[in-house]
Amino acid sequence: MKILVACEESQAVTIELRKLGHEAYSCDIIECSGGHPEWHIRWDALALLNGNCSFMTCDGELHKIEGKWDMIIAFPPCTHLAVSGARHFEKKRADGRQREGIEFFCQFLNADCDRIAVENPVGIISGDYIAEHFPDLAEKYGLPRKPSQIIQPYEYGHPNKKTTCLWLKGLPQLVPTEIINPEPDFVYPNGKKYPNWMMETLKKCKTPEERSTARSKTFPGIAQGMAEQWGGDVNEGGNDQ
Repeated sequence: MKILVACEESQAVTIELRKLGHEAYSCDIIECSGGHPEWHIRWDALALLNGNCSFMTCDGELHKIEGKWDMIIAFPPCTHLAVSGARHFEKKRADGRQREGIEFFCQFLNADCDRIAVENPVGIISGDYIAEHFPDLAEKYGLPRKPSQIIQPYEYGHPNKKTTCLWLKGLPQLVPTEIINPEPDFVYPNGKKYPNWMMETLKKCKTPEERSTARSKTFPGIAQGMAEQWGGDVNEGGNDQ
């Protein structure tokens, strides 16, 4: 299959799909950190969503997609959508960042593709917030839209918590591959709790941009599950249509 993995600089899912024989490309406005520039498109993913496009990967090679993508897996930024940042919502409504984030997210939900998965943490897409503050967008995109399923890394072999929502079109829900006990949360003296993996990761980051990128990376077990269950192994007669 020809697969666009949008807003993915880590290339975690792209690499797993390539292992199975698919023509998968990561796409982001920043350089990839996965080590495969020959599979990375440094461009606005929205320009490529509906297929029938030409693009150059970071190794300078030109590629062409005729017709629609066979599948799109998207990881749009959650900066202005996640409920964890609710204290900043008023300011983001006023300066237009939240409207822009909603519009960007919904472009993936409504792309012209038969198989779509859009990933994000718990946020405003699934609740009544948009209907209250952006009624025009709620009507335009049919919001709120509940996620198709919610998954956790500890269902895919990682002892970590990270509540992750998936909106699916033409794809089955992911099946857990290895359920293990999650590690305890880090607890501040004031009682606030955060996953340990997040605290350890953020210690290594120097800037807000680095922290945002680190938090958004896909756990390898989830990436492998997405590739195997939605793509299948082409060489073994998997879903390669």
